[in-house]
Amino acid sequence: MARGVTKVSKPNPATLDADPLAWLRLIRSRRVGPVTFHRLVADHGGVEGALAALPGIAQAAGVQHYSICPLEVVRAEMAQARLAGAQMLLWGQAGYPQALMDLPDAPPILWAQGDIGLLARPMVALVGARNASSLGLRMTRRLVEGLAQAGQVVVSGLARGIDAEAHQAALESGTVAVQAGGVDVIYPVENTELAVAIAARGCRVSEQPMGLVPQARHFPQRNRIVSGLARAVVVVEAAARSGSLITAKNALDQGREVLAVPGHPFDARAAGCNILLRDGAVLVRSAQDVLEAIGVQGHFVAQVALPVEAVEVPEPLPGPVPQRRALTDISAVHSQILARLGPSPLAEDQLIRDLALPPGTLSPALISLELEGRILRQSGGLLSLVV
Repeated sequence: MARGVTKVSKPNPATLDADPLAWLRLIRSRRVGPVTFHRLVADHGGVEGALAALPGIAQAAGVQHYSICPLEVVRAEMAQARLAGAQMLLWGQAGYPQALMDLPDAPPILWAQGDIGLLARPMVALVGARNASSLGLRMTRRLVEGLAQAGQVVVSGLARGIDAEAHQAALESGTVAVQAGGVDVIYPVENTELAVAIAARGCRVSEQPMGLVPQARHFPQRNRIVSGLARAVVVVEAAARSGSLITAKNALDQGREVLAVPGHPFDARAAGCNILLRDGAVLVRSAQDVLEAIGVQGHFVAQVALPVEAVEVPEPLPGPVPQRRALTDISAVHSQILARLGPSPLAEDQLIRDLALPPGTLSPALISLELEGRILRQSGGLLSLVV
């Protein structure tokens, strides 16, 4: 089940300044992220107005000696982009993906290499484990085949494993790779040949400056673009704590569908998918399931079911079957908990009273957040936010 997008104040695309150097200077200035960019432009009537107001705003906020990004820095980035054959796509302007327009943290600028026409076509995201199993890779190829027949472009993150397999299988039908670093920086290096092929036959995009080598913090930022471009996110394989689950959460926040391929309970690479399915994600057996979830009618070549190795199926555990809860409900509880907690420890009993939630609802949510590394449980029943 998809959840709606929170609206934020944004400028009218028709009134935006067209000078790309001004756009770059604003988004590359210190402490200006996508949400701040859009708010500044909306409040000050355009990019030039936001640039002029920014030093005064910073000074009023107590930031001393603030200066906007120097002109020579953005000119160097533009020159580097020309050498790499990258095109600049500005929010609200021609070529910018319509799917990203309404996101509160839509990238103001995207650098693109390859066929930007693919960004206007309907997309489905395929993501999953870097250490993918043979069965997971085969399932990815089958899904791509079915999605291609229905005219869907496949978007992913150019990572090892499921991502790379999805891109490779979709080279002929259309694929978009969203990169965590600069669009001219290939990561991981082992995907260099694939990245070159995508630039020639598909499209590669990034919001990051040219030449930026990705760090850990850049991958969650990339993931929100992967999910934002797509009508649905399909998780093929994922561990219980993985970037693919971050992409799935982004998809929920953005109002996209979340789907998952089931796996064996004994396989750690399937744990994340099984968690998603338990919490209400759509189960995927073939591309037909994906297309039905997004309301697309497809015409398919018959697909042969993937063979599953013979395994000993354990007896079901005794006791009642827990009620399956919607992903939106789970995410809402997580948000309430994170909003209430801070760096200072809070007693779990007090949290229960503050949120007025039954312990049966709160306890599994706390365990999930603890496993994700977002909260810390201390002795004496105390909880705190990981910062």
